Amino acid sequence: MIKKYTLILLVSACSYSFAQDLSVSEKKIIRRVEANHEASIRFLEETVNINSGSQNPEGVRRVGQLYSKFLEDLGFATSWIDMPTEMNRGGHLIAELKGNKGKRLLLIGHMDTVFEEDSPFQKWERKDSIAIGPGTSDMKGGNMVLLYALKVLHEAGELKDRQIVVILHGDEESPGRPIAISRKDIVALAKRSDAALAFENGTGFEYATVARRGSSSWTLEVQAKQAHSSGIFSENSGAGAIYEASRILNRFYEELQEENLTFNPGLIAGGTQVLMDSSGIKAEVSGKTNLIANRAVVQGDLRSLTTAQLERARTKMKAIVADHLPHAHAEISFRDGYAPMPPTEGNLALLAVLNKVSLDMKLGEVKAFDPGKRGAGDVSFIATYVDVLDGLGVQGGGAHAPGEFVDLHSVEAIVKRTAILFHRLTNN
Repeated sequence: MIKKYTLILLVSACSYSFAQDLSVSEKKIIRRVEANHEASIRFLEETVNINSGSQNPEGVRRVGQLYSKFLEDLGFATSWIDMPTEMNRGGHLIAELKGNKGKRLLLIGHMDTVFEEDSPFQKWERKDSIAIGPGTSDMKGGNMVLLYALKVLHEAGELKDRQIVVILHGDEESPGRPIAISRKDIVALAKRSDAALAFENGTGFEYATVARRGSSSWTLEVQAKQAHSSGIFSENSGAGAIYEASRILNRFYEELQEENLTFNPGLIAGGTQVLMDSSGIKAEVSGKTNLIANRAVVQGDLRSLTTAQLERARTKMKAIVADHLPHAHAEISFRDGYAPMPPTEGNLALLAVLNKVSLDMKLGEVKAFDPGKRGAGDVSFIATYVDVLDGLGVQGGGAHAPGEFVDLHSVEAIVKRTAILFHRLTNN
């Protein structure tokens, strides 16, 4: 797949000089991207080599300092928003350029990665046109695209009198709770913006994201009768907590499946003693093979494209849980997270602008990516208030796993397209 992207981008790059649909200003912007290309790769390497796991606040702040200095050099006024100490999150960077020309843009990224300080995956390693490292594609690569697109516009004199706000979260991979605090600032900014662009890793050069599924969580707790295993399934003993949890999960699988809806049980613990820690991601369990388990706990997530789909799924899940086996009782609770982001006319209009830019640059058509193949993101919190477009970051793969990489051949073309997109949105 990477070879395919590389071939497309290399061939496309050769076509820039023949693009007749770009203005004089836009051609100047293109040349500035080319002049800054090597520096942009070095900048990305520098940020990747700083650990900024979501629960490493100091590392997040170190990356934020680099970004803050970069944006201040472009004329942005910056501020750092600290989160409450008990959240153990690094805070957010906000940078603003004030003016009254063109659309009011909100540009979104995040500084944290899923790789904490104890992860063995820590450093940048370049292999020809591929660079491996934590955050190379998700999403320090996307941050670099955002920043260098702004840099070339600044150098070309095209940022004067523009209205642009950048927000880089320090906890996108593991949002601080409560959400009302950790996402308060981006919601406020969205309410005074005309369009929001987010730079999560791309889903193919020919795609952008106009819809994302929301992500919430659920907890299933099962209580049953503890008894000798020789009596399992009997009228007096019942089937126990583990079978009851299994029944429920199997009916979820059989009865809930529909397009754009997923419901993943990520943790299950069952036995005669189950102790969940406060994080909800670890459990201590004990039991014996000659005892019928009296307790089971399941933690899962639930992803949907619309709020109506989410509520419909929750209603079905509650009904399945309530239909319990003899001598068993179960309850399910839900916790809101990322709201669904359905496709809207405004989002599709932004996609049309990007598509026109891409066609004018001889880079081919840009289509809407299948939301069923995309996870939740920060734009979901603001999609109610502003038109949004996501997936504008670098091309790569292996996100959230050791070996995460970026295709460096994709960088120059993506920065060029992004810079022209910014230019057109802020000139109309």
